[in-house]
Amino acid sequence: MTKAAIVILAGNESHSDYGRLANALEAAKEFAENDDELELIFDGAGTQWIPELEDEESDYHELYQAVRDNAAVCDFCSGAFGVEDAVADAGLVTLDDHDGHPSIRSLVDDDYEIITF
Repeated sequence: MTKAAIVILAGNESHSDYGRLANALEAAKEFAENDDELELIFDGAGTQWIPELEDEESDYHELYQAVRDNAAVCDFCSGAFGVEDAVADAGLVTLDDHDGHPSIRSLVDDDYEIITF
């Protein structure tokens, strides 16, 4: 079984950012469909995607829903990027293992492959 941690760091300011999001969600879906262990982490500017992805009118909502159960959000960055209320409203898990951020080291220690977008 594969263990993958997909980390979305891209914000939502450009066309290429939307491409990174789509590719990250597609990759996450592929892992999920194959019953692999998956962690999908929205970190840094990537936390800005949560309000849009939770919106049923979003072009990416359905794809996001396919992997939402594996999603978590950086606690510190959700505050820094002003989306902490949207994250709380969505009921998503926040990660603060290392100084308020997700611990990438612990994922590596647990044999996860880290894939960033």
